[in-house]
Amino acid sequence: MSIRRWSVGVIAATLLVPGVAACNSGTADSPSASAPAIPADAKEALLASTKALTEGNFTFTITAESMTGKGVVHKPSDSAQMTMSMGDEQFTMDFDLIHIKPDTWVKIDLGDLLAGMPGADTFKDKYQHLDASKAGDAKGLDPFSSGTDPADAAAMFKGIAEVEKTGEGAYSGTVDLSAVTDSVATDEAMIKALGEKAKAIPFTAKIDAQGRLTELVMSIPAAGETKAQDIKMTYADYGSATAVQKPPADQVVEANEQTYEMFKN
Repeated sequence: MSIRRWSVGVIAATLLVPGVAACNSGTADSPSASAPAIPADAKEALLASTKALTEGNFTFTITAESMTGKGVVHKPSDSAQMTMSMGDEQFTMDFDLIHIKPDTWVKIDLGDLLAGMPGADTFKDKYQHLDASKAGDAKGLDPFSSGTDPADAAAMFKGIAEVEKTGEGAYSGTVDLSAVTDSVATDEAMIKALGEKAKAIPFTAKIDAQGRLTELVMSIPAAGETKAQDIKMTYADYGSATAVQKPPADQVVEANEQTYEMFKN
């Protein structure tokens, strides 16, 4: 599984996952929020549900096979954060990325993988600071450079093959991943392994009373050495996310050249 947004080479572009003006859209429970008309057409309703994500003020979670993550996007302060944990019986990794434009801090814990390696203790339990002016073509340092939604659900919904409304705010259908680019499940190797199955990937989605996307689940069948799995994204706190804070100075060291290389596309 690959999420191209917020890509970092060290985790094979797993991070996920737009620099547009933000505004307060209100929370789902806000009595003062005016609910827009939700399109009757199921596909149009889902496409419209992603518009609030472009405002860049929300929290999110992601779960998949051997991986969990959560984060916040706060475009009003040009800040974002994502933490992830992943691994299996052979490899584990914890990852924390903080971005407050123009700076980025990243903390990576590779478990026992680097045990005993010279210099490994320098970065243990520390955030590495990456200076944008030294990053060159390391475009992955700016999560806002290509969109505020780490999964780019809008791109995925454009590839919908069929969809129907199954309940109040609930939808299900299939999506042709071979026709989708830059979204939550568009890893080229996986799509190639899926073959014809990639043209009809089952999904479910939920939207709130204001028509905003709150949940997206894609059921990816087994492909090659990859097990069948569900990839689940949730979105919440529209318009009420909080600005991300810098890590404490005593927990920060300057990044080395290897870390900068991780972020190069």
